[in-house]
Amino acid sequence: MKRSALACLLFTTAIVPAAADNLETLGAMQRTQGAKFTSIAQDDDSAKALAEITPHIKVPSGFEASLYAVVPDARSLAVAPQGTVVFAGTRKDKVWSIVDRDRDRVADEVMDFAPSITFDVPNGPCFSPDGFLYIAERNRVLVFPAAEFFFEGPDVAAGIVVKQGELIPPEEESFNHTARVCRIGPDKKLYISLGQPHNVQPQDKLELYDSLGIGGIIRMNTDGSGREVFTRGVRNSVGHDFNPANGDLWFTDNQVDGMGDDIPFGELNRQTAAGQHFGFPWYGGGKVRTNEYKDSEPPADVVFPQVEMDAHAADLGMRFYTDTSFPEKYRGGIFSAQHGSWNRTTPVGARVMFTAVDAEGNAGGTEVFAEGWLDAETGEYRGRPMDIAFLPDGSMLVSDDFAGAIWRIAYVGG
Repeated sequence: MKRSALACLLFTTAIVPAAADNLETLGAMQRTQGAKFTSIAQDDDSAKALAEITPHIKVPSGFEASLYAVVPDARSLAVAPQGTVVFAGTRKDKVWSIVDRDRDRVADEVMDFAPSITFDVPNGPCFSPDGFLYIAERNRVLVFPAAEFFFEGPDVAAGIVVKQGELIPPEEESFNHTARVCRIGPDKKLYISLGQPHNVQPQDKLELYDSLGIGGIIRMNTDGSGREVFTRGVRNSVGHDFNPANGDLWFTDNQVDGMGDDIPFGELNRQTAAGQHFGFPWYGGGKVRTNEYKDSEPPADVVFPQVEMDAHAADLGMRFYTDTSFPEKYRGGIFSAQHGSWNRTTPVGARVMFTAVDAEGNAGGTEVFAEGWLDAETGEYRGRPMDIAFLPDGSMLVSDDFAGAIWRIAYVGG
């Protein structure tokens, strides 16, 4: 972004009534008063207890799992372009910065980012290639220029991309399905998922939700202008990424609860054109029709999922693998996190899946890549994977909001 555009973003967009969380002050490049960091110990009893989970994590031959960081409520991840810091969103009021200063692939410091700002479900951090950190909240989108280098101070350069209350109508704010994720697309636009708040939305909400992209993915310019609905017919996507080979958007979708243990299926979807519809709420997952809409005609040309995952496994964060440190079979494929079921008699999930993508851009086989966060004997969760990211060395990070950790999976040969 050019300096004039940055100045406009910081000094114009950010000048709104937001004194409660200091955005006006930070937007004017002035210091706040009294903000203090919250630091998370990395060598206490909690860290030792988490490290004892790692022997339970099963990975393919040649791979190794380890504890990367203790991070309470760790959700969606964003690795800074120059690799100095990892940011983790939460479903609460913190964004965490995670630093490995000595590059031993174990975090040295974890502290909250921009502590003078009052965040509201800042689940979704994402970086632009030129180093702007965007954070999608429940009902607002913020931007932090040079966050990779400002994170060590309590005050950071900050701006507002979408004002509070304008991402969705305030009357549609909910406690449910409000964990947004974001990505910068190949077109340099900002893509944000907007889960709809119901299990199956009532018919009188259809027109409103479709017009706003609630139950879909919207895109906009990085200054917040030019908003449009890009993806329709989505229940609650908490993971999307672009195929670097052809620019297609892929996303996971959490499907309808209360229909039985084995239906409907979780989804991994591929979108090849703007405006495509993926079936919800007429379809609860895959081609399974919902009870609420079984007598209503679905939209024409519904796009069905590329992969049907186990019912209720809660497929969340996903990334394409673009590095070369993993064996050839994984390159260009998709790693996705299954959070684990709650609406199922016998729990399933809590693992990392791998989906190959062929030369035509379609999904090949899907298999379990890492598991063991679910104790098969007792049905208890040791952890619940939420998102996937990759460090500059090509190793994988897996966030876990149940254990309060970020795990690292690396290929060590063999």
